[in-house]
Amino acid sequence: MTEKTQNPASAAPAAAKPRSNKLLWIAGPAAVLGVAGYFYFFGGRYVSTDNAYVQADHVTISSQVAGRVVDVLVRENQAVKAGDVLIRIDAEPLQIAADRLQAQLESVQSLLDGARSGYRGAQADLRSAEADLAHSQQQLSRVRDLRARGLVAQQALDDAENAVASARGKRDSDAAAVSKAQSMLGGLPDSANETLPGYKLARAQLAQAKLDLEHATVRAPVDGVIGKTDLRPGEFLTVGQPAMPLIANGQLWVDANFKETDLTHVSVGQEATISVDTYPGRAWKAKVSSISPASGAEFSVLPAQNATGNWVKIVQRIPVRLVIEPAAGAPTLRPGMSAEVEIDTGAQNARYSRMFGTKPAEAQVAAVR
Repeated sequence: MTEKTQNPASAAPAAAKPRSNKLLWIAGPAAVLGVAGYFYFFGGRYVSTDNAYVQADHVTISSQVAGRVVDVLVRENQAVKAGDVLIRIDAEPLQIAADRLQAQLESVQSLLDGARSGYRGAQADLRSAEADLAHSQQQLSRVRDLRARGLVAQQALDDAENAVASARGKRDSDAAAVSKAQSMLGGLPDSANETLPGYKLARAQLAQAKLDLEHATVRAPVDGVIGKTDLRPGEFLTVGQPAMPLIANGQLWVDANFKETDLTHVSVGQEATISVDTYPGRAWKAKVSSISPASGAEFSVLPAQNATGNWVKIVQRIPVRLVIEPAAGAPTLRPGMSAEVEIDTGAQNARYSRMFGTKPAEAQVAAVR
């Protein structure tokens, strides 16, 4: 019989293999529990969402007067400065209207000057009529005295009374003429034309016509970049009709739509980090500037009617605005770009801090001081 002997070197790995498997079965779940426990106790400080978009001020360029477009001086994606001419509208009808109102203002001024001269003439006629009336009344008094003594005939007394009546009528007529001339001058005959209502109205109409003439040249209100436009010369623009969009240069922000359950510890002033899909690996610093007073559904044209029909609870989104801090050499951000936002709500908002009441380092330093 042949006796088989086992090699000791080959038996060692067979004994080590069950031991390594046992360690894996223990270490694996322990690592998973450790990572889960870390996130459970120290998670909650940061909230994030990818439902976020870069925004900027939009200005809709429109005409303040109606007219035919004669010239378009900009094109799509062109950068412009505040005051640059964008559109010219046919100004000839507006110039004619301004000339007509200028002539009307001069006519009103002539009428007022004539009314003032007429007022002074009516005053002179009134003074003369009052003097004639006084003289006729004195004459009547003398004739009555002579008639009482029988020195004159009755005809003389009748003539004297008739003269007084005529003088009184002339005086009343001249007084009415003075009143009429005074009313044409707004009751203020000694005032300058510029203070009278009729002149003010004509001057205001002329100013409006000149302003309309100036608005025939449409200028850029702010620095920015022209958006998509297909306006061409020959088209007719009405008052307020959108002609082209202008994306204003300046402060950019991000509107992030967070779930309502993520906003428990979010407040204005907290720091955040923003990454944009266009520039992978690049991050921008930002701060929470405001939180919407209502969910996005509340501002929709047809808000949800949760009190009628079948109802399913849906987590709502609350818009949060974050102002992007300027960074030297940063790539260009454009409105509408998709972004991801992560807000740092503070270490005190981690579950561990909420459970055990620990304070962030800043609060502890403040408490010691």
